[in-house]
Amino acid sequence: MINDDFVIRVQRDVVDSYDEELELELEDRPFDAEGKEVPLSAIEKNERRRYFRELLRLQGELVKLQDWVVASGHKLVILFEGRDAAGKGGVIKRITQRLNPRACRVAALPAPNDRERTQWYFQRFVAHLPAAGEIVLFDRSWYNRAGVERVMGFCTDEQYDEFFRSVPEFEKMLTRSGIQLVKYWFSISDEEQHLRFLSRIHDPLKQWKLSPMDLESRRLWEDYTRAKEVMLARTHIPEAPWWVVQADHKKKARLNCIHHLLSQVPYQEVPHTQVVMPERVRHEDYSRRPVSPEMFIPEQY
Repeated sequence: MINDDFVIRVQRDVVDSYDEELELELEDRPFDAEGKEVPLSAIEKNERRRYFRELLRLQGELVKLQDWVVASGHKLVILFEGRDAAGKGGVIKRITQRLNPRACRVAALPAPNDRERTQWYFQRFVAHLPAAGEIVLFDRSWYNRAGVERVMGFCTDEQYDEFFRSVPEFEKMLTRSGIQLVKYWFSISDEEQHLRFLSRIHDPLKQWKLSPMDLESRRLWEDYTRAKEVMLARTHIPEAPWWVVQADHKKKARLNCIHHLLSQVPYQEVPHTQVVMPERVRHEDYSRRPVSPEMFIPEQY
């Protein structure tokens, strides 16, 4: 028998499930040039509410997209590239936040080890490509060679030139095999990256995001710009075009990227049979065994 109290408890549970997004908002606390947190204005608070409403709507569509991918056996790869602190991780979190991790996963590969450096360059990425009914999001990808490896001198001129000869054919081969490839470049201004680095320096919850390589990328801003321009020009192909996301405004960038992604996949809503809660089986001879008090963790909250 369902009473009003039970309904209220279910509603509260649904609300609690949305608190994760509020927790993620800690990443978006605004800081000034000196690293001090800036309080939100009434207008900014209202914009935040509108952002949440639209984000939840788009995430609902992402669930439908995933249902269609699983039901149709579609194979989807999404690449996220951009400068450090451009917001790639933030949009990846919002895309995957309410999806089934069994069908949607993130590939964020570390620097290659000694063995991987002797392999065919694309080999370690191939292992993460999707099977039928799967979505894979690459948080950086094989385009490391065109960016950080080129700028920091981690590859030779010959390896760099071979990459540009190979990558169009590699991506054409992926699309011929039935993999849909969507490539995003998150674009931020020099000033915005500077501000976000300061935020990471002054925020203990974000300091782990800063590495010596990130700091070096600030010094070599123009070198990264030249490398990016060459990359976009030489790898923007009809089978797998680049899409540039204006990312100086984090929330707008997330919404715009998700909205565009939804437009790129020909998904349809998949009909589901109505879910009916089964009656729990009860046995008169069953009694629950007590748990030793020593096994419970202390309730600090």
